[in-house]
Amino acid sequence: MPNDASLLIVEDEPKIARLMADYLQTHGFAVTTLENGEAAMPWLEQHAPALILLDLMLPGVDGLTLCREIRQRYPHIAIIMVTAKVEEVDRLLGLELGADDYICKPFSPREVVARVKAVLRRIQAADADAPTNPAPVTLNDDGWQALVNGQDIGLTAVEFQLLRVMMHAPGRIFSREQLMDHMYRDNRIVSERTVDSHVKKLRKKIADALPERDIIRSVYGVGYKYHPEA
Repeated sequence: MPNDASLLIVEDEPKIARLMADYLQTHGFAVTTLENGEAAMPWLEQHAPALILLDLMLPGVDGLTLCREIRQRYPHIAIIMVTAKVEEVDRLLGLELGADDYICKPFSPREVVARVKAVLRRIQAADADAPTNPAPVTLNDDGWQALVNGQDIGLTAVEFQLLRVMMHAPGRIFSREQLMDHMYRDNRIVSERTVDSHVKKLRKKIADALPERDIIRSVYGVGYKYHPEA
């Protein structure tokens, strides 16, 4: 794990933000702090931190909303939620939001550093275990195409979006609610069965081209994940 990993702290209490930043910087991390939730997404458009420490209660955009948006747009960035609301922990770590870890206030600076290092170690280990063989499916974002051995497998726009978000975070389990957010950006109301129907069609098209592979896995009662090493 590189000690110079870039971190973002989104925390509206200056003393807490400064305490975390100072302690993380002494351990070799490059740290940026933001005090308002509305500033986070514009900042992320220009920067790529390895991990975000995200307060639950923020002015502008609250931490729950921000966590969901970050996970949708930047699934590779780790998120540790910082909260004084212990009853929210299940939501923070659950599939609804997909945070990687949480820290409850009050906390010690040492706990913050330990949690950050642990999450980054897990990510590094996952990257090291990633298969070295070529990906079974490649995406052409410009043409909204999924290719197997260079051949377009004919996905619809919704199917392409589903595959794209799962491929950007191999091994991560996505709930049906999360996948719905990617399928329909206009916030229309659809049922979980609609998601299952689209995933079923997507899996069939992949299976027709790759009969020996099962790269979209169903996790019973939870959701779906992309499993390229299958």
